[in-house]
Amino acid sequence: MSLRGCQGPPKLERLEKVMSQFSGSLDQDDLQDDPQELDLCGDKLMEARDISFQAIYNFLPFKSLDCVIFLEEVPILVQVTEVERFTSTRVLNPNLYTIELSHRGFKWKVKRRFKHFLALNQELLKFKALLKIPLPSQIHSVKRKSFKGRKRFNGGHLPSLPRRPDALVKEEQLTSRKMQLEDYLRNILKRPLYRIHPATLEFLEVSQISFIQDLGPKGLEGLILKKSGGNTFPVCYWCGSNSVCYRWSKRLSPEVFLKRPVVNGNMWRLDHVLKRKAQQGVKIFVLLYKEVEVVMGLNSEYTKKTLMGLHSNIRVIRHPDHMPSTALLWAHHEKSVVIDQSLAFLGGIDLAYGRWDDSQHRLTDVGSVRRSPQHSPAQSPSLTHQSVGTVEEDGVMKFSVVVEDIQNGSVEDPGEKCGSFTLPIVEEQRETNLSLTLPTGRLLRTPSEEKSRHNSDGTESKTCSLRSYIGSTELCGDTRFWHGKDYCNFILKDWVKLNKPFDDFIDRYKTPRMPWHDTGILVHGKAARDIARHFIQRWNFTKLVKKRSGATCYPCLLPKSLSAPMLPAEYEGKSTQANIQVLRSVCQWSIGSKVHEESIHLAYISAIQNSKHFIYIENQFFISCADKTIHNSIGDALTKRILRAHREKKKFRVYVVMPLLPGFEGDISSGGGQAIKAIMYFNYRTMCRGEHSIIERLKCVMADCWIKYISFCGLRTHADLDGRLVTELIYVHSKLMIVDDCTVITGSANINDRSMLGKRDSEMAVVVEDTEFQPSVMDEKSYQAGRFALSLREECFRLVLGLLGDNSIDISDPISDRFYKEIWMVTAAKNASVYDKVFRCLPTDAVLNYRILRDYMSRPCMAAEDPAQACAELKKIQGFLVQFPLYFLSEENLFPSFNSKEGIMPIELWT
Repeated sequence: MSLRGCQGPPKLERLEKVMSQFSGSLDQDDLQDDPQELDLCGDKLMEARDISFQAIYNFLPFKSLDCVIFLEEVPILVQVTEVERFTSTRVLNPNLYTIELSHRGFKWKVKRRFKHFLALNQELLKFKALLKIPLPSQIHSVKRKSFKGRKRFNGGHLPSLPRRPDALVKEEQLTSRKMQLEDYLRNILKRPLYRIHPATLEFLEVSQISFIQDLGPKGLEGLILKKSGGNTFPVCYWCGSNSVCYRWSKRLSPEVFLKRPVVNGNMWRLDHVLKRKAQQGVKIFVLLYKEVEVVMGLNSEYTKKTLMGLHSNIRVIRHPDHMPSTALLWAHHEKSVVIDQSLAFLGGIDLAYGRWDDSQHRLTDVGSVRRSPQHSPAQSPSLTHQSVGTVEEDGVMKFSVVVEDIQNGSVEDPGEKCGSFTLPIVEEQRETNLSLTLPTGRLLRTPSEEKSRHNSDGTESKTCSLRSYIGSTELCGDTRFWHGKDYCNFILKDWVKLNKPFDDFIDRYKTPRMPWHDTGILVHGKAARDIARHFIQRWNFTKLVKKRSGATCYPCLLPKSLSAPMLPAEYEGKSTQANIQVLRSVCQWSIGSKVHEESIHLAYISAIQNSKHFIYIENQFFISCADKTIHNSIGDALTKRILRAHREKKKFRVYVVMPLLPGFEGDISSGGGQAIKAIMYFNYRTMCRGEHSIIERLKCVMADCWIKYISFCGLRTHADLDGRLVTELIYVHSKLMIVDDCTVITGSANINDRSMLGKRDSEMAVVVEDTEFQPSVMDEKSYQAGRFALSLREECFRLVLGLLGDNSIDISDPISDRFYKEIWMVTAAKNASVYDKVFRCLPTDAVLNYRILRDYMSRPCMAAEDPAQACAELKKIQGFLVQFPLYFLSEENLFPSFNSKEGIMPIELWT
């Protein structure tokens, strides 16, 4: 049946008539404008100031007339370019118009039907009519006041829309129709009052974030309709009533000092730095891991309240929320600091107690460990690192503090730098934003050689790395490296009363601190942008899932443009160009992703499989080799790579450096410490015990020749503590792998299932592939090594071997027999032997079971009985490297007994 076959007026004609009558009922004179009010001309493009990126943190309500949407003095160019006609499916509105718009450098398209033009026109008519009616509501009064402040409108008509519906427009009339609609929009957009109306903004698909240059090209925009009731995300919970999960916690505190020693009061304390930047206009966003209060000793609520109380520009969110009396099994383990979405610090170190350290790895704190000036036999130059780069003026010790740019091993001038990392925030930059996922931070390796620097008077002075600028000379007063709970040894005693950060909780006259060995990286450009986008994704996801929390009113964060930002001036000439890929371990509970990501794990496997010469690993854990219990296959990949080298009769070396003991509270000397033994069980299972272990699988093919291919080591040091010789292991917290002096993987991920599988702890890392090369040596042949990877590997080797500043020993060839056997293996074995002889320290290969352990610990050590002889023996120590005791308690089952609280925990907790 045709439309015109109906009795009475056709439906479309009736529709046109009703629309005409409704439009006519409004006072068309209200839409008259003064030609002077037309502030923009379509044919004239004027210079305008960009909208600041900071505007995204100050959103006004969507329908506010005070929103800053468009660039000042810049016209909006409009062109209706195309008409698509759908007469069979769209009877009333068959025409679909493509509208191309341009606003300075921003271009976008929208598609609209005639009904959308009608709706826009009606909204504008009602808007002008309602503004003349003195309604009593407060919101309306504000609108009227704003309207009255504008020029009175007299003269010229606002072009009216064509009254004929699209269904009555013939195909040959479409060109004219396009011009009419185009003219209507052009004239609407010339008038400020109509241009910023919410209906116009919705029609054009623009908002307060559309024309911010730092956000890149304008994309598709529109409001998202969300159902009420929120969302629920399946997460893995574990019911807990004791402190076992506390073992995995990280201590974060805002009272951490960033520059050491502390000589400028609180100026460089983290909370003071953040407050100072917030007062300057910097927006600071902090993501904290939310612990289970009855299970963990991590006081994130105290940290949140402290930071939030500093300034309104500091916003803090904790995640995840927990059900009552339950605990989430997994944790946010990533550590990152992102500045302006263009600089990013990434690594293993947390902004927390006990993490700050340098290359000296001190056991004692200067100015705080000598009660009397008594002489100690251990205070000879051979037992302490020499003081370099210190000067005395008028009896006051001065320090030249420098921090290496990790990219090329250069040093920076003393100044506004941090002992553990640099926060390159420009003081006068008010659009800066700082995003942190905490615990987080960075401790860059520092240069091995002294660098020359010319003073203004032409003389030459020496600056050196932070690790070597203070030696045996003590400071006076309260000048310390570690204040209060920052001086810690968490294997002896874990933290207590975290809300009292400056109260000591161990006796620093009796107990040496535990040194911290860690690595980190600073990246710039697109990689930093990707790290920022990860943070933004986590922030927005956390904001979405938070319930009954003030976080829901926090702003959503937005990523900046895809274009690479300019490198800050302070890094010019100090960076290394490289290909960098950002890696993650994330899943639904941690970031809302339906598909989990384990790109860190895949990157490790790929780098190992493609390696040609050597692999150097520093990691806090070494739990791998897949079976029914363990699922990551890093250990398997290492084993297969070594077996391939053996078959091909080629040289291949694997260096593994890890903690001598896991970092959990417990006394292994008395057979206690169930958490320590649980981690030891899985570490040893990966290295050398059981059919799935690396060494046992290699022995099946090559017998004892496995030692030619792989080396397991730890780090240890010694010192004088109030007249006594003491030793302590250096806790390796790094998450680093260097391959063939060309590829580096570093970040927050440990070698275990928790970090690698993606479905458990959340992690971040980067893989760096060098693109700048320099001449080197590999297997006594010329070799092109990557500039970044080579410098980092040599720095690692020199630090652990005690060769910083000593260029007499060649370490350029990492796989030659001379280096591997005569330097690396000999140094590690000799150091381990001396420590066993002097201190009878644990762990040791001399103790195979608990019976031997009791006898071993009952005998006095040389350090206590004969300090002079002990000092003579300790002169043989070179660096920190010691052989890993592969046979320690090998006759005992280290897995926690099932009648212990650790034994009833799921195995996934430890792996």
